Amino acid sequence: MSKTKEFLKRKDIEISLKRYGIDALGAMAQGLFCSLLIGTIINTIGTQFNIGFLTNPVATLTVGEASIPYTVGGIAMAMCGPAMAVAIGYALKCPPLVLFSMISVGFAANTLGGAGGPLSVLFIAIIASEIGKAVSKETKIDILVTPMVTIGVGVFLSWLIAPALGHAAMWVGDIIMWATELQPFLMGILVSVVVGVALTLPISSAAICAAFGLTGLAGGAAVAGCCAQMIGFAVISFRENRWGGLVSQGIGTSMLQMGNIVRNPRVWIAPTLASAITGPIATCVFKLKMNGAPVSSGMGTCGFVGQIGVYTGWVNDVAAGAKAAITAFDWTGLMLISFVLPAIFSLIIHAGVRKLGWVKDGDLKLD
Repeated sequence: MSKTKEFLKRKDIEISLKRYGIDALGAMAQGLFCSLLIGTIINTIGTQFNIGFLTNPVATLTVGEASIPYTVGGIAMAMCGPAMAVAIGYALKCPPLVLFSMISVGFAANTLGGAGGPLSVLFIAIIASEIGKAVSKETKIDILVTPMVTIGVGVFLSWLIAPALGHAAMWVGDIIMWATELQPFLMGILVSVVVGVALTLPISSAAICAAFGLTGLAGGAAVAGCCAQMIGFAVISFRENRWGGLVSQGIGTSMLQMGNIVRNPRVWIAPTLASAITGPIATCVFKLKMNGAPVSSGMGTCGFVGQIGVYTGWVNDVAAGAKAAITAFDWTGLMLISFVLPAIFSLIIHAGVRKLGWVKDGDLKLD
């Protein structure tokens, strides 16, 4: 047992919830952001502003007798599997040969995982990375052995379990979205609170939404919850953190408050209750739907990615004939759910919390 522990330590293989559930998951979200999400945004910009370079194909892939054209954004979107896997490998501190081999692993896992590809990539990339690290530099022909083992394990697992993982992820996502359509009030509260809390915790709400393909009303509730956390913390901590804190939390991340939450969990009451209120308003009143990339559902106001995702969904729906036009009611709902209501509800609730003496000056101060 001691030899095994020494070997794992030497290889920097740490089997823990933090390494896999926080570091790897968070990195996967960054990989998604730098591929699928950025590609979607590029396509939307090209379409809306009639930029020929962004809307015309810049490359064509020939598969058999079929030709598949790719725009700039399309190329970025097609690389989401490799991007996620490499990001996970980086988070797991893979040596170069293992890290570069993750490109093939990510492509295989994401392709064979289908619509649930992100979840498949997460599991398979972690396993392939750790096995690759285990064999790395253990032989004199490392340049052959390490890539061969890493890619072999990753592609084999992709063939073996990626379709099942993908189906499972989509099944869970479909259940959540079906339940939200059936019970928009209750599920609006549940999805909004859970995803919002995940955004503030040191895990990735974006990766969770991507893994389960959360779109539609459930995606809209997720956007509401994330916005409530980010805008909520930004406004209730304004007296301590001023404009720098407003920007860093409001369009950065509410995760900055985790230290304060650990010291005094009651500072979390206002943003969380605000998300419980704005979630059902989003689903029942404004029928806010995320029909853009699922990863956008878990981004909130971070770089306004959540709002861009909703807008992209509107554009796609209009182009597909599923939506007649983008209305003033749509814009009003998006602005209220994203910015106005989270600020108002959080300030009101936080005032009550302070009056009860549960939170005092300095409790929300960022280091």
